[in-house]
Amino acid sequence: MLSNDKPIIPLDACYFLTLNTVDKIDVFVRPAYKQVVVEALNYFTEAHGLIVYAWTLMSSHLHLIVRPQDAMAPAYFERDFKKYTTPLILKALEMEMDFRREWMMRHFEDYGKPLRRIEKFHLWQNCSSPLRIDCQQPERLLDRIAHIHENPVREMIVEQPEAYLHSSARDYAGMRGFVNVRVVQQQGILGLKRLPTN
Repeated sequence: MLSNDKPIIPLDACYFLTLNTVDKIDVFVRPAYKQVVVEALNYFTEAHGLIVYAWTLMSSHLHLIVRPQDAMAPAYFERDFKKYTTPLILKALEMEMDFRREWMMRHFEDYGKPLRRIEKFHLWQNCSSPLRIDCQQPERLLDRIAHIHENPVREMIVEQPEAYLHSSARDYAGMRGFVNVRVVQQQGILGLKRLPTN
């Protein structure tokens, strides 16, 4: 740990989000689809100043703990992320030899019909109910991070959170993960500190 680090969440809150696919379809079962989400998260960290504290991508949903740039509301990040990833995932779906492709595309199209929106296909459900985590509650942040890292363990996919590749649990275990994450840990009872990343 760096001795001159400042508390990781000095003034602004962060948000716990769960983005679900339409009808909770298991979209993210192929590496190509997962890679789209990984690259999109890295794009948003680099181009839009998003801070990702933790993430886990499951087959039908994405858990995130993030702080959007300039205290932007999480709804704007969510809207932009879904708008950015949907066509890329649909393109990856077209490129893969996935026997479920037609079935999934029908679901994505049917979901959007009653909404009468411009987009023909909806890969993500519309709402996520972001949970605000106040900077005065570091234990709550740590609990949420542990909760999302343990998701693949609860689903009996892996025995240890860090064994799951599409999660920031690897970063928290001292390994390099796929997404640029700002790792935090408890420092005594006073707050959180940033850990150096590889």
